[in-house]
Amino acid sequence: MLRILLFTLLSVTNCDSPREKMSPNEALHANGNVSAAVHLSPDLSHMPGVYLRPDNWWNVDISQAPVDPNSANFIAFLNEQESSIGEGRFHPDFTPRFGIPFASVPGTQPKVPVVFTSYPEESDQVGYPIPEEAKFNPLFIESQGSKDGDRHLLILDRDNWLLYELVQTRWTGEQWEANCGAVFDLATNKRRPEGWTSTDAAGLAVLPGLVRYDEVYGPNPIKHAFRVAVKRSNGYVWPASHEAGDTEGAPPMGMRLRLKASFDISGYVPEMQKILQAMKTHGLIVADNGGNLYVTGTMDQRWDTRGTFNPGFHSLHVSDFDVIQLGWGQPGGHEPSPDQ
Repeated sequence: MLRILLFTLLSVTNCDSPREKMSPNEALHANGNVSAAVHLSPDLSHMPGVYLRPDNWWNVDISQAPVDPNSANFIAFLNEQESSIGEGRFHPDFTPRFGIPFASVPGTQPKVPVVFTSYPEESDQVGYPIPEEAKFNPLFIESQGSKDGDRHLLILDRDNWLLYELVQTRWTGEQWEANCGAVFDLATNKRRPEGWTSTDAAGLAVLPGLVRYDEVYGPNPIKHAFRVAVKRSNGYVWPASHEAGDTEGAPPMGMRLRLKASFDISGYVPEMQKILQAMKTHGLIVADNGGNLYVTGTMDQRWDTRGTFNPGFHSLHVSDFDVIQLGWGQPGGHEPSPDQ
């Protein structure tokens, strides 16, 4: 009955079209003080994926992957975790003011040094192409630089298709600092070294798993898995490379959830249907500790989170999902994939 009521609310809600609001890039350039070569959260829907290879763990079709023998126990554990949304309920962790933006820069963007304060031995010690404007413009940083957030700074070199990610990023007035930094070659399936973290607890890249506005409102299906956080975790499995907890019975980093094929998405608005279909086809990857079953998206002024996505996500219960076989897709395992 709850889901039917939510379907009805989603169908009749009359909200201002998010398309009438400025995009992040339009907002960034509104005053003319930012280089025209720097783009903020641009449309990438014309690309096959953030990772270019279709066999990458973010892009692969898991709709036929086997269910893990321990799926029911993992689902029960997730249902028991405390949440302000309601036990076992999902939440969209993206709004006009909160979420993770990303900057797109040319290959000529000057690189600057970053001092790593927490994980220097697991950080990529290279220059990072941080735009000069990011020092003082909060639109570049996760949740506009809120001290309560992780302050991710994601930068995509669009000429070389390299992804630079930083976490707990701050400009001190003299230098850039971050807890950790990671660089990903998006033309390959190269993972972090075993045991290494990244700007995510699982050691994975953040940008490929975000719910992005350009995909949700674009003409094509979403062709990748989503990043999801859990309250507590235990170890890690492929494709993750790093653990962030040892709670008995908790899901490991890298675990995949898949929305059941039998789940009826027909009553949802088209934007939610697209997200839900991606959850059936590509699933969600446990990538961080945080709000239980929080699914991360870009910070975008056009999101109608309260009217569209909060009701849609909150109607989902973890019992609507299966856990697929842990480590599925690992090279030499159930579905080998080269060059990883």
